[in-house]
Amino acid sequence: MKPNKETLIAGLALVVVLGFAVSWFIPAGLRLAPPLVGQSLDGRTLTLEQWRGKPVLVTFWATTCPSCIEEMPHLVALYRELNPKGLEMIGVAMSYDPPEQVRAMVKQRQLPYPVVLDTQARIAREFDNVQLTPTTVLISPDGRIVQYRLGLLDLPKLRETIQGML
Repeated sequence: MKPNKETLIAGLALVVVLGFAVSWFIPAGLRLAPPLVGQSLDGRTLTLEQWRGKPVLVTFWATTCPSCIEEMPHLVALYRELNPKGLEMIGVAMSYDPPEQVRAMVKQRQLPYPVVLDTQARIAREFDNVQLTPTTVLISPDGRIVQYRLGLLDLPKLRETIQGML
């Protein structure tokens, strides 16, 4: 018996839904991070691959996000403390944020880590379609997502996790 069109469509839909469900619920630490390729404000091309072997903290933020602004001094302190030991950090400015506002915020807050403009929302899409800020992703030295957090960070716990990777 030959399957009809509706059966084929239903089967395809089931495969898509199951594929999405599996990728969404894969435990942290098992899922590889997307490549993250972006142009930093100072003109460098950044990729996660260039930092393989180091933990990388990717933080999605916006200039209009009060929680993001509240978190920035803590991220700066974390970066200054742990970057000499091997931590890398990338700020990703959301696509709806005007580039000049982002540049002004980076200068005003003296962010020492690189920031990329995600003007086409490509990076946000690759990281599970980030829509809300702050969203922070910790990537292990072997390139796996070990923490995915929406909202303010538990900085003592994050510091401890990162130190365990250094």
